[in-house]
Amino acid sequence: MPERSPAPSRPRRRFDPGGPVAGVFFLAVAAVFMANGLSGLPVVDPALLGPALVAGLGVIGIVRVLTRSRRQG
Repeated sequence: MPERSPAPSRPRRRFDPGGPVAGVFFLAVAAVFMANGLSGLPVVDPALLGPALVAGLGVIGIVRVLTRSRRQG
């Protein structure tokens, strides 16, 4: 039986916290919309939902920029 050569090694990827942070944020936004739809009553004031969405996206952007600069530096 011929010997197998080891599989070519790929460089190991570092953990990127921006992905899980974005995922949790979008799941939370989806949960709010689902609660609004199922209850028939506004769970969150619609005037607050837009700014909260923009602020959350800003936080995600900051996390991604900071972690990217740490990885490259």
